[in-house]
Amino acid sequence: MKSTNRPLLLTLIFAGSLTFSLAASAQKAMPSDEQLLRTYNANREISLVGTVVKYESNAAVPPIGAHLTIQTGSGQTDVHVGNAKVLEAGHLELHPGDNVRIVGEPMSLGNGTYFAARVVQKGALAVAVRNARGFPLKPASTLTPAQREALRGVR
Repeated sequence: MKSTNRPLLLTLIFAGSLTFSLAASAQKAMPSDEQLLRTYNANREISLVGTVVKYESNAAVPPIGAHLTIQTGSGQTDVHVGNAKVLEAGHLELHPGDNVRIVGEPMSLGNGTYFAARVVQKGALAVAVRNARGFPLKPASTLTPAQREALRGVR
């Protein structure tokens, strides 16, 4: 190799390695499935339709609050419906055998998963139990006027 080509070759090698390192650092790390399941995102919501097997207004299993076990076409699902008083305030009673539709998303907690409900619907009656960011709602009597207005029309 001629000595006049050597500086050009070194420059090309340096430029190539610099380009590769910049491209590698520009890539964003994709969150793992486990990380996604720890954060509620309304864009990932799905709808479950099934029959109530069991309803507990204050279950001992985490997350704390009301839990619903529903039978769907793919098996039984544990559904966290938040604060039972929100369902009561919306005049929604849940009993074994009731047909329900739940809007929400699967979430991870420890080594297990549960379905975080945002809206619970029985017949024509639907009650929001979480806000769009996934936080469980409080009964209407403890909401601020602005929060009550934001939920207006959702029952």
